[in-house]
Amino acid sequence: MASEPDETRDGVGLTHLDQALLADDTVTKRQLVDHLDAVADRMLPLLGNRPLSVVRARGDQRFMQKNLPKGAPDWIRSVTFWSESSQRDVHYALAGDRATLLWFANQRAIEYHVPLTTADEPGTPTHLVIDLDPPEGADLAPVVAAARAVRSVLQQAGFEPAVKTSGAKGLHVVTPIRPAAMEDVHAATRAVAARAEKLEPDTTTTAFIRADRGGKVFLDATRAGGATVVAAYSPRVRPGLPVSCPVDWDDLDTVIPREITVRTPERFLEGPTWTERLGDARPIPQDLIDEGHTIPVARVAAMHEGKRRKRAAERGDS
Repeated sequence: MASEPDETRDGVGLTHLDQALLADDTVTKRQLVDHLDAVADRMLPLLGNRPLSVVRARGDQRFMQKNLPKGAPDWIRSVTFWSESSQRDVHYALAGDRATLLWFANQRAIEYHVPLTTADEPGTPTHLVIDLDPPEGADLAPVVAAARAVRSVLQQAGFEPAVKTSGAKGLHVVTPIRPAAMEDVHAATRAVAARAEKLEPDTTTTAFIRADRGGKVFLDATRAGGATVVAAYSPRVRPGLPVSCPVDWDDLDTVIPREITVRTPERFLEGPTWTERLGDARPIPQDLIDEGHTIPVARVAAMHEGKRRKRAAERGDS
């Protein structure tokens, strides 16, 4: 028997609002709902026409959900794509309205991830993203230096990128792009990372294999095409529910990502929206694309290197 709702918003019944979301944490489901309700006007334009994946959590249990659950209201818009990896159709939600966002919040959906492509044009990325991943135990200072190196490379290519916290340990540098072939966007992203590494060689790396990074910030150039990125204003499944938050470039030296949470709405409800910060799309320069096509695809190169190392170990090579 369904529980009686604690309250109703926009026609969506909300239940068990005073339950804690995570084990050993005090953030409640009500605080998650209140956060997503408050940021809806800023967040929905980022989700509306993009296949949505969410991370749901209850206590110690958490899982990524791509398929719109059976029994979901029929008013939730969806789109279906074939998944090569799982060899099946996946029915993704399109969260373009407040009611859908509230419904997912009531399902304890904490994280909201979308691809860099839209449902209408799944083969055409709309943004270029470099994900900056710090080494274990590092503070944000080397990540900030890496972000500024990426910004410099993008500015030299004619872009004005924006930056946001990932809500976890790192930063995302993002710029909108005019339509380009998927493989060209992948290539340009690799070139941006490679150029940024040359600007900050002592603290950054493009090494895909973690053991090869040498304690440096990883310039992740694999967030292109169908890969997903956590949306701005989305909470993360971490104690306190930190939020992926747009940041002014001038404030990067003082930002402490873990302190930007669902309990600090003043940090993300004031100032320009993420959409406003990103500005207009600009074309990718051909030289960036050409350079990128000379750089091996990271995952493919890592796979071949892994096989080479395995063969060497089997032969007993030093």
